Amino acid sequence: MSFRDLESVQQLHSLSEKFRDLDMRDLFQQDANRAEMYSKEFEDLFLDYSKNRINSEIWDSLLNLAKDTNVSAGIQAMFSGEHINRTEDRAVLHVALRKNDGESLHYDGKNIVEDVAAVRKRCFEFADKVHSGDHKGATGRILTDVVNIGIGGSDLGPVMVHQALQQEKAYMNAHFVSNVDGFHLEQTLSKLNPETTLIIVVSKTFTTQETMANAEAAKEWLVEALGEKAVGSHFIAVSTNIEGAVGF
Repeated sequence: MSFRDLESVQQLHSLSEKFRDLDMRDLFQQDANRAEMYSKEFEDLFLDYSKNRINSEIWDSLLNLAKDTNVSAGIQAMFSGEHINRTEDRAVLHVALRKNDGESLHYDGKNIVEDVAAVRKRCFEFADKVHSGDHKGATGRILTDVVNIGIGGSDLGPVMVHQALQQEKAYMNAHFVSNVDGFHLEQTLSKLNPETTLIIVVSKTFTTQETMANAEAAKEWLVEALGEKAVGSHFIAVSTNIEGAVGF
């Protein structure tokens, strides 16, 4: 049976038509506890979905849809390290990244949170070296600008964090390149000084065509100005393909 043919999906389509002209003000007048009923709070996170077209009928149908599509089993499969990424035949353990140091999530008999903590520590240590000026560019100048080269989540994630933390102290000027159109990279680099620029290439496999095309072009820009030996001081890779990154 296809997704569209599920009874819960059909029911939601029907309810969508039925409540299309629902007035939010009427819903709050009819139920004084609506805000409390359709909101959730966990630690410092507050989710308020009371101002959406939802009522008990729609809520029940959404729960039925979750049951029909085995959402609960999918969550359990992800947390247990099953290979739910079928295109790459691998586990999807983003949840390990969100655990705190000292917590555990076992995969293949190993607590992978320990590995996450170790890599996170290295990331912070390197960032501190850049911010403090201990890690300088090839000519000895302090790095003032950082260019993130990535596509998809490798771009959207860093951009989201950067936007969310704009009120915090900025140690460096941040730039993001995701478009394989050469104009995007050229426009970004034209405003920067190679001597004071750090470039981060973000690619899980270090083979993503768009990302690597931009990385190679950025490398040419740097080498032309500072020479081949400068690459190690001005390029950082975020990848699982260590050999590929080192080769670059």
